[in-house]
Amino acid sequence: MHCSNCKTENPAGKKFCGDCGAALANPCPNCGADNPAGKRFCGECGTAFGAAAAAASARKSDGLSIRVAGTPAPESLEGERKTVTALFADIKGSTELEQDLDPEEARAIIDPALAQMIDAVHRYDGYIVQSTGDGVFALFGAPIAHEDHPQRALYAALRMQEELGRYAARLRAAGNLPIEARVGVNTGEVVVRSIATGGGHTEYTPIGHTANLASRMQALAPTGSIAISEQTRKLVEGYFALKPLGPTRVKGVTEPVNVYEVTGLGPLRTRLQRSAGRGLTKFVGRERELEALKHAAEQARSGRGQIAAAMAEPGVGKSRLFFEFKATSQAGWMVLETFSVSHGKASAYLPVIDLLRNYFDISATDDERKRREKVAGRITILDRSLEDTLPYLFGLLGIVEGDDPLVQMDGQIRKRRTLEAIKRILLRESLNRPLMVIFEDLHWIDEATQELLNLLADSIGTAKILLLVNYRPEYSHQWNSKTYYTQLRLDPLGKESADAMLSALLGDGPRAGEGADLTALKRLIIEKTEGTPFFMEEMVQVLFDEGVLVRDSIVKLTKPLAELKIPPTVQGILAARIDRLPPAEKELLQTLAVIGREFALSLVRRVVDGRADDELNRMLDDLQLGEFIYEQPAVGDTEYIFKHALTQEVAYNSILIERRKRVHERGGQALESLFAGQLEDHLDELAHHYGRSNNLEKAVEYLGRAGRQAILRSAHTEAIGLLTSALELLPRQPAGPERGQLELELLTALGPVLMTTKGWAAPEVEKVYVRAHELSQWSGLPTQRFSALMGLYGRALHQGKLQAAREREEQLLSLAQQQQEPALLLEAHHACWSTALSLGELAAVQAHIEKGLALYDPRLHRSNAQLFTGHDPAVCGLGWGALTSWLRGYPAQALRGNDKALSLARELGHPFTVVFSLTNAAQLHQLLREGPAAKEQVEAAVALAVEGGFPYFLPWGLVLRGWVLAEQGQAEEGLARVREGLAALRATENELWRSYGLSWLAETCGRAGQIDEGMAALAEALAIVQKNAEHWWEAELYRLKGELLLRGQAERSGAEHASEALRSEQRSPRRADNESSLRGASGIVDSNAAEAQSCFQRAIEVARQQSAKSWELRATASLARLLRDTNRRDEARTILAGIYNWFTEGFDTADLQDAKSLLEELNR
Repeated sequence: MHCSNCKTENPAGKKFCGDCGAALANPCPNCGADNPAGKRFCGECGTAFGAAAAAASARKSDGLSIRVAGTPAPESLEGERKTVTALFADIKGSTELEQDLDPEEARAIIDPALAQMIDAVHRYDGYIVQSTGDGVFALFGAPIAHEDHPQRALYAALRMQEELGRYAARLRAAGNLPIEARVGVNTGEVVVRSIATGGGHTEYTPIGHTANLASRMQALAPTGSIAISEQTRKLVEGYFALKPLGPTRVKGVTEPVNVYEVTGLGPLRTRLQRSAGRGLTKFVGRERELEALKHAAEQARSGRGQIAAAMAEPGVGKSRLFFEFKATSQAGWMVLETFSVSHGKASAYLPVIDLLRNYFDISATDDERKRREKVAGRITILDRSLEDTLPYLFGLLGIVEGDDPLVQMDGQIRKRRTLEAIKRILLRESLNRPLMVIFEDLHWIDEATQELLNLLADSIGTAKILLLVNYRPEYSHQWNSKTYYTQLRLDPLGKESADAMLSALLGDGPRAGEGADLTALKRLIIEKTEGTPFFMEEMVQVLFDEGVLVRDSIVKLTKPLAELKIPPTVQGILAARIDRLPPAEKELLQTLAVIGREFALSLVRRVVDGRADDELNRMLDDLQLGEFIYEQPAVGDTEYIFKHALTQEVAYNSILIERRKRVHERGGQALESLFAGQLEDHLDELAHHYGRSNNLEKAVEYLGRAGRQAILRSAHTEAIGLLTSALELLPRQPAGPERGQLELELLTALGPVLMTTKGWAAPEVEKVYVRAHELSQWSGLPTQRFSALMGLYGRALHQGKLQAAREREEQLLSLAQQQQEPALLLEAHHACWSTALSLGELAAVQAHIEKGLALYDPRLHRSNAQLFTGHDPAVCGLGWGALTSWLRGYPAQALRGNDKALSLARELGHPFTVVFSLTNAAQLHQLLREGPAAKEQVEAAVALAVEGGFPYFLPWGLVLRGWVLAEQGQAEEGLARVREGLAALRATENELWRSYGLSWLAETCGRAGQIDEGMAALAEALAIVQKNAEHWWEAELYRLKGELLLRGQAERSGAEHASEALRSEQRSPRRADNESSLRGASGIVDSNAAEAQSCFQRAIEVARQQSAKSWELRATASLARLLRDTNRRDEARTILAGIYNWFTEGFDTADLQDAKSLLEELNR
C-alpha cells in the first residue's frame, strides 16, 4: 500500500505506514475513494475489497496489455484509419502556479490532479497519447475500438471534473489555491500509426483534423467544464445533459462550429431508450419469439420458474423483443430490469445496484437517510424475517450509517451473504405476485453480478419468477442443462419483414417519378444491412440527418444517392469486434475485405504474401470460428464469404488508401493469372481491382471493357459507373492520339446509356456528345463520328430545337450515304422520321420508316440500341409508324403496327426498348380513346421504368395515368396527376412533345371545370408550336381551344347547360360524354361561337395540310356540333359526311362511332 504522506510502499493489509506512522488509505478500485485501512467494502460505492480488488486490478492490467497488444508493431508504420473520440484536458492556471511556487511544491499540487485525469481515462479504457505535465491528450476507440467510444470519453471527462472538484476542495481547505481543468472532446476519423522513438519506445499517435478540433474545444470550454463538438453531440445526445454554447469561429475551420457544454448525465442509458426517444419503428418478424416468451411467462406464473434468453448479434433486436413483450405481458407482474454497460466489467455489482435502486424506488435526489428509510421500510413490509439482510443491502448500496457492522467479515463470506440476501428478497417477493426480472447485455456482465445470476438460476425452479436475459454469441453460462431454461436465437429480419420495417420508416412507395429512387434505396439498405433492424434504423436516420431524405407528407430523396455511408454507431459495433482479433488475423481480414465480399482460396493464396498454406488455412479457420467469414459450397476451389457485408466495409475502410491500392493490384494480377483464358467472365472483378489500384493503364482498359459488357446486359447504372470511372482516370495518362481515341470510344459507349437513364435532353448527355464530336473530327472512325452526331441530334430533338435537329439529321444521312453502311443508314432514317413526325410531315415519316425498316435485320442490328439512341430503331419505326397511321386515318393499320412493335420489343428483350414500346402503345390507345387499354400499357411501362431505372418515362406515365383517371370520371384526381407529370417533365429540360402533354392538361381541365387553366395550357402549347415548329399536334390544340371556349360559356349558363346535357344524353351516351365534358351545348354567345368556329376551321385547315385525317375528323365533328347547335344542320351534315365517308377502316373506334351517331342525328 502506498503512503500518501511519505510515498513509501507498505505491505498489503497494514493500517499505518511503517516509515512515518501515517494512516494508510485504501483506495477503492471502483470509484477511487479513499477508505480506512482494513475496510472490506468501499464506503462510497460499496465495492468489495480483497479478492474483488485483486480481480479488478487484474482486469485493469489485462486492459493495459490489450491496449499494448492492439497497438501496431513498430515495424508496421503504415497505420490504419479509425473513427475515434479525442479528448484534451488541461489544468487551468498551471503556468502561473509553477511561477509562484517552488517546482517541487507545484509538482506536489499538479501531479495528483494529473493522476486523477489519467485514471479517469484508463477507467473507461481510453489511451493516453500524451501527458504534457499539466494535461492529457487521450483517445477513445483506438488502439482498440469500442462501439461506445464517445460515451466513454464523456464519462471519463465527467469523472475528471468530479475528482478534480473534490481535490480542489481539499486544496482550498488546506489553504492552497484550487485548480480547475477544461476538457474538450471531438469525434471523427483519424489515421493512427506507431512511431518508434528509440530506446525500444513506441508512440501511438493520430493524424487528422479530429484531434485538432478536440484541442480547440478544450480551449473554448469554460473553466471547470467540458466542451464537445457537433459530431460528438450527434452520438451522445440523450445520454448526457448538454447546453448549447452557440456557433463559434475556430481557427483552421472555414465555417463556425457548434459547441456544446456537457453538464451531467442525461436520462438515457441504452440504445433502445434513445430509439424510443426518436420514435420506435414498426416491430416486425418476431411472432415466434414472442410466443415462446408468452409460454415461458405462463409457466412461471403457475409456479414453474423459467429462464428465457435471447441471443443475437448486435443490432438484431434483443432489447426490443423484451420491450415489446414487457409492454404486452406485464399486467399482474412486478417487473425489475437492469443492464450491463460495456465499460462495467471492472466495476462490481453495477447492474445489481441498479436493480436494487429500482426495487426500492431510490432516486438520485434521495440522501443517505432517505435511502435507508426506503430500503428498511420496503423490507419490513415485505417480511420482517428478512430484516437480517439490511446490513448487506446498506453496504452494497453505500448507505451504511456510522461504522460498518460487517467490516471485519471475510470478503468472500460477505459477498456470498449479500447475494443470498438479494435472492431471498426476490423469492419472497414472488410469493406476493409473479416477478419478471430482466438482465440485459450479459456479454458485458461483471463477475459479482454473474454470481447473482447463477444463484438465481439455481433457485427459481419452483418460484413464480421469469428471468429474462439477453446477450451476444460470445457470452457463455452454465444454465444449458436446466429444464426450465430456453434460449431464443434471433436472426436478422427476412426480406418481407425488412420491407415492412422500411415501409414504416419511408412509406409504402411514392408516386411515379419518385418511386424509382426509394425502391432502389430500400433495396440497397436491406442489401447492406442484411435485415439487421438497428443498422437499418441508423442508416435511415443518417440519411434524414444529412438532408438526403426529407419528410413532407411523404418521404423524398433530395439528391441522387451514390452510396450509403455506414453510420458511426454501426461502424463502432463492427470495428470493436474486428479490433479484438490478433494482429495477424486482423491484417488478413483487412486483405480479404479488399479482395471482395466473396473470395476463393486460390485467389487469397496469390494475394497474401509470405504465408504458408497451413498457416493461412489456420487463420481462415479462426476467422470462421469467430463468424467473420463463412465457407460456402463451391465446385472445385474452396470459397468463402463475409458473414456481413458491413463487416467487410468497415474492415476495408480501416486500411490506408495506399495499402488498399497495392492489395487491389495484387488482386487484379492474381485474377489475370488464375483466369488467363476466361478474362471475359471476370471483367467486373478486374475492373474493380485495377480501378482502385495505381495501375492506370489496366484500370482504364478493364473499366471500359466491363462497362461495355454491362451495357449488353442492360445494367445501366453499373455501366455508367464503370465508364465514368475510366474517363475520370484518362487525364492522368499521357496526352496524345491514343488517349484521344480511347476517350472517344468510352464517350460513345457512355452516351446511349445516359440517354436511357437521364433522358435525351439531360445536360450530361450534351456534355458527352459535344466532347465526342470534338474528338471525332480528328481521331474518330466513321461509326464514332456518326455516333457523336447522333447524340447531338438526339439532344437537339428533345430540347424541341427541331430546325437544329433537321440540320443534324441531314449530316447523319450524308455521312451514312458516304459509308453505305446499312446500320448507319438505318439510324439516319431513324433520325429523319423522328424529326418529321414532330414537324407534322406525315408523308415523310412514312417514307423514312419504310426505308429504314427495309434495311433492318434483327440479327445484325439488335445492338444498335446500345450504339446509338438507347432503343431499337425498328421498334421505334413500327411504334411511331403506328401513331402516324392513326394520324393519317388508318386506325386498324395503327393497331397492327403497334402489335408488331410490342412483339419485336419483347423478342429483343432490351428493357429500355420494351418500356419505349409500351409507352408508344399507351399513347396510341389514348388517341383511340381506349382508356382501359391505355391504362394497362402505361402501368406496365411505369413498372418496368421504375425497375430498370428509366426516369424519362415516369413524367409521361403520370400524364397518361391522369388522362385515364379523367376518362374514367375522376377528373380532379386525374388533373392533379397530369399537372404533376408536366412539372416533372419540365424539370428534365425535355421540350419535345410538351405541346402534346399540355393538350391533355387542357382536356383534363375541361373535364374538371378548370377552364381558365385549360386555356392557359393551350396558349402555352400554341406558343411552343410557333417557336419550335412542332406542328404534329397543332390541329388538336386548335380544336381543344374551340371546345374550351364553348365549355366556358356553357358553365356560365348552368341551367341551360344541364337541360342540354340531358337532351344530349338521350341522343347518344358516348357523344353526350364527349360534348358535355368539354363544352356543354347551350348558352352560346355569338362571340364565343364565332371564335370557336374559327378554331375548328383552323384545326381542319392544319389537318388537311398534313393529311392528318383523324385530326380532321375530330375537328369536323366539333364544328358540326357547333353548327347543329346554331341551327345550321345541313351544313353540319355536309362537312361531317365528307370526312366520315373518306375512312375505310376503324369504324368501331370512338371517334368514328361518335361521328356516325352525329350524322344519324343530323339526318333525322
